[in-house]
Amino acid sequence: MISSSLRLVPVTPDNLEAVTAVRVRPDQEHLVESVARSLAEAYVHGETAWPRAILDGDEVVGFVMAFLDIVWNPAKDPEHRRSGIWRLNISADHQGKGYGRFAVEAVTEEIRRRGGTRAYVTWHDGDDSPAPFYLGLGFRPTGELSGPQPVAVLELA
Repeated sequence: MISSSLRLVPVTPDNLEAVTAVRVRPDQEHLVESVARSLAEAYVHGETAWPRAILDGDEVVGFVMAFLDIVWNPAKDPEHRRSGIWRLNISADHQGKGYGRFAVEAVTEEIRRRGGTRAYVTWHDGDDSPAPFYLGLGFRPTGELSGPQPVAVLELA
C-alpha cells in the first residue's frame, strides 16, 4: 500500500545513487531506457526535461521524467508545443502498488500547473508493453508515431 508521504523530488547528489539503482523487471528492460540514460538525456535537454525520483517515505521506488513545453514538429508547426511522460521506471520490487499511477498523476498536475491542457506519452508495442497501463489511465492513441512508438494523449481539462 502507498503511504501518505508519496512524492516526487528532484534528483540530487543525496539521492542519485538510489535513483540510478532503480531497475525494472528483466522482461521490461527492452521497453524503457535506464535511469542513468534518462538522466544523461535530461542533462542534454535541460530546458525541457523534468526528471524526478519517486519516493515513498524516504525510499526511492521509481523514476519519472517529463518533457515540458517542447516544440513537437518544428518543420511542420514551430508553435505546436507538447508536454508529457518521457520515461517511467518503477523498481521491479515496487510494481503493481500504484506508484506508476501516482507518478503519471503528479506529472499531469505539473503540466496543468504550467497551463497545459494535454499530456502525451509514447510506448513500445509488443510483449509486456505498458500500453494497457496508459490506456487504463485515459490516454488515447493519436494515430501518430514517434519513431516506431505510438503516441497517445490525455486531455487534462
